[in-house]
Amino acid sequence: MQPVKTLILSAGQGKRLSPLTDDRPKCLVELAGRSVLEWQLRHLHQAGVTEAVVVTGFRSDLVEAEVARLSLPGMTVRTLYNPFYSVTDNLATCWLAREEMRGGPFMILNGDTLFEPAIAERLLSAPDAPITVTVDRKAGGYDADDMKVLTDGDALRAIGKTITEYDAESIGFLRFNTEGSALFVKTLEAIMRTSEGLKRWYLSVINEIAQNHDVVRVRSIEGLDWAEMDFPEDLVRNRALTAQWAAQEAEAV
Repeated sequence: MQPVKTLILSAGQGKRLSPLTDDRPKCLVELAGRSVLEWQLRHLHQAGVTEAVVVTGFRSDLVEAEVARLSLPGMTVRTLYNPFYSVTDNLATCWLAREEMRGGPFMILNGDTLFEPAIAERLLSAPDAPITVTVDRKAGGYDADDMKVLTDGDALRAIGKTITEYDAESIGFLRFNTEGSALFVKTLEAIMRTSEGLKRWYLSVINEIAQNHDVVRVRSIEGLDWAEMDFPEDLVRNRALTAQWAAQEAEAV
């Protein structure tokens, strides 16, 4: 497997999780004895990822301390500070990190997404494509906060929270090959020159690319465990999920 750098977008505070995030970003909320970020890095490490770049913003000092504390043999973890995190959305975070994307394959991961190692493994082993988006499907319907996806076979045709036709959801974990990274950087640089660039989500760029180029593919992660950290009510499920992972680790020792 070719080494693939992973960018983790962890600049935001996560105000919807207040008071847990009043003085720490949500990537440092503790679940079963580990921060969200530690769970992410450990599971990327288990999947074979050898390099990660954590984009920081709110309380970057705490995130940097967390990264420095962790020891993951064979894996390099660096931080990249976004000083504009409080006045922009995450497309600007990607723009700031665009030099990390040039010249080779990489993955992007939202800083509030929990996932079992098999999800990273499934994304890494997906058929080569310029852009690959992990998707899940659920029977109970999708709510306003879900990042909805419309697929056509293995092709992604649309992605966004407000699209009206959809059959899946994105978990905010994507892979880009060299062609896809060049196209993504070119498109985001163009959008960042527009008046709305500072307020756009990076997945809106994926939607725009999908509308104009047949290069975005999906990788199903149905049947695998993942979760997001958005609201206080997410904590109960996420603590139970990570406790299950911790127990599985203990059994494997």
